[in-house]
Amino acid sequence: MKIIYNIVLFFIFSTMQSQQKLDIYFDFDDSQLNELAIKKINSWIAEGKNYQVTKLYGFCDWKGSNTYNDSLALKRVESVYTFLTASAILVDKKTEIRGFGEDFEQSKNQGENRRATIIYKEQKKVIPVEVVREKTDGELLKEKVKTAKKGDIIQLKNINFYNNSAKVVPKSEPILYDLLCIMNDNPNLKIEIQGHICCKLPTDPDVISSARARAVFNYLIRNKVNRTRMTFKGYGVTRPIHPIPEKNTIEEDENRRVEIMILEN
Repeated sequence: MKIIYNIVLFFIFSTMQSQQKLDIYFDFDDSQLNELAIKKINSWIAEGKNYQVTKLYGFCDWKGSNTYNDSLALKRVESVYTFLTASAILVDKKTEIRGFGEDFEQSKNQGENRRATIIYKEQKKVIPVEVVREKTDGELLKEKVKTAKKGDIIQLKNINFYNNSAKVVPKSEPILYDLLCIMNDNPNLKIEIQGHICCKLPTDPDVISSARARAVFNYLIRNKVNRTRMTFKGYGVTRPIHPIPEKNTIEEDENRRVEIMILEN
């Protein structure tokens, strides 16, 4: 029987790898923690590391019957378990708890056989990281309107239309709703809705920029915003952010825009 247990113990301790162990020694025929045992555990806890106990094993010397020693080994484990949990050391339900009694390779020093072994690992402390949420286009628009003065111009980000059309693409509808909420929350706010396009010369005919400004205007009208608080106008390519003709598609996208100018706030 001892040979079998010794093989089992060899397998258990050889597979610990990064795990560590702490041996707690008991007085003869006793399962209660003595003063030295308590001091040793407290010193281990005082190191302040984030321990997780994975196994608790109990052992006895060879004196007494196998049945008695099996029971005594488990009682020693129970004493250690109770002390650890009272000290807020993590011993979860998956922790392996086992008593070997006297069935292991006994040391010639009988005092070393009267022990409980704590198998544990140090968990990495999780440092909380504050996640900073980026503000939405609607939140940024609301902040800009709140601090805007008469004559200030604010771009409505991500207002997109179908090509050569005044119809707003579905993914742009949330920013229209954000503008509606701002108009409802600020009853004294009056605006001019301004449409701009790209990719044309100032002498080219333009109906799109005005139609797109009107589309935003009509959306607000349909949603019960008083028309006396709004005007709209298409500026074509007369107020480009980048010179016409644009150098690339990025400049084209930035020239193709809808803005609001604050009339009253």
